[in-house]
Amino acid sequence: MTNLSVNVNKIATLRNARGGNVPCVETVAVDCQRFGANGITVHPRPDERHITRADVFNLRPLVTTEFNIEGYPSEDYMKLVLAVKPEQATLVPDAPGVLTSNAGWEVQQHYDQLCDIIERLKSAGIRTSIFVGTDLDNIRWAAKTGADRIELYTGPYAHDFAADPANREAAIAPYVAAAQEAHNVGLGINAGHDLSLDNLPYFKQRIPFLAEVSIGHQLISDALYLGLEATIQAYLKCVKG
Repeated sequence: MTNLSVNVNKIATLRNARGGNVPCVETVAVDCQRFGANGITVHPRPDERHITRADVFNLRPLVTTEFNIEGYPSEDYMKLVLAVKPEQATLVPDAPGVLTSNAGWEVQQHYDQLCDIIERLKSAGIRTSIFVGTDLDNIRWAAKTGADRIELYTGPYAHDFAADPANREAAIAPYVAAAQEAHNVGLGINAGHDLSLDNLPYFKQRIPFLAEVSIGHQLISDALYLGLEATIQAYLKCVKG
């Protein structure tokens, strides 16, 4: 079974553009779960340009499925996560000003840092996931950190899939190998970034052992046309079918 976690960052972006509390992040998160989503993801950034610290604390009692907090593991991030205690923390190598996640960790280069962070999170009972690309040796290093899972950065897959739909096997092949290697070394497998109703069915079909996909920008964009409930049902059909 593959779970769908909805990233609600874009709801906060829209709210912050006008001020006030419309649309309401908490209401949307509750509705996403009511419509069948298996989890809620947030990615607070230091400038709070979308999800704020207050949002994270407000969401904690409302998320009854799985709460996943993504972010660069700065000390501020760690204090927030250890206070909120989500079910999962996803560690990403974002620089403070980056627009969106655009690369995975080079785990060997940051091995000691990641080991220390993961030990702190796991001691608090929080499942850990490291955001990575498809390099097999990098995935082996991720396993050595003690992480529970990796999250495969699917931006390149989405780009290659759209660029040449007739050659989608070339787009998916590195991810199939990466997922198999992750499973071989004892890691669970998440995936996220630019997954859509177009490319998700094939990704789900081909990727073994896929535990979770986290989708935000495209899902919320689709909801503008289809409505939130219909959109979540469409994405669930992709991952459950």
